[in-house]
Amino acid sequence: MQIKELARATGVDLETIRYYEKQGLLPEPARRDNGYRDYAAEHLERLSFIRHCRALDMPLADVNRLLGFVDLPSADCSDVDLLVDEQLARVRARLKSMRALEKQLLQLRARCSGTHQGHCGILDELVSAAHGEACACHGVP
Repeated sequence: MQIKELARATGVDLETIRYYEKQGLLPEPARRDNGYRDYAAEHLERLSFIRHCRALDMPLADVNRLLGFVDLPSADCSDVDLLVDEQLARVRARLKSMRALEKQLLQLRARCSGTHQGHCGILDELVSAAHGEACACHGVP
C-alpha cells in the first residue's frame, strides 16, 4: 500500500510516518519501480502499535524500547513493567499539576464580581502578578 493508504488506515499523518521511518521506529518500506514506498501489513501493524503507545502519551524513546521487546519476544520483558510504571508516574505527576492549576484558576475566577463593566477583578490579579505582586492564584512570589 502507498503511504497515503497507510496514513488513512492508521490515522497517522504522512509527515509523522516519514519521521518514524527516519527515527528507526518504522522500517523503511520497499520501493516500487516508480519510486513510491510500498508498505506491507507489518508496517500497518507496527504503526498501529506506535500510535497506540503514543495515545498513552508514551515518549518515543519508550516506544522504541517497547518495539525492541516486540521484535524479540523471547527476551526478558520485565522492563516493560518498569516502562509502564514510569509512564504511570508521569501521568500522576501531570494530574497533580493539573489539579493545582485548576485550584489556581478557581481562585482567580473567584475574583470576578459578576459585573463586566469598568473593573475586572481577574485582570487586576493578572496585572498585579505581572508586576511581581501577590495574586489570588499564586500568593506571594
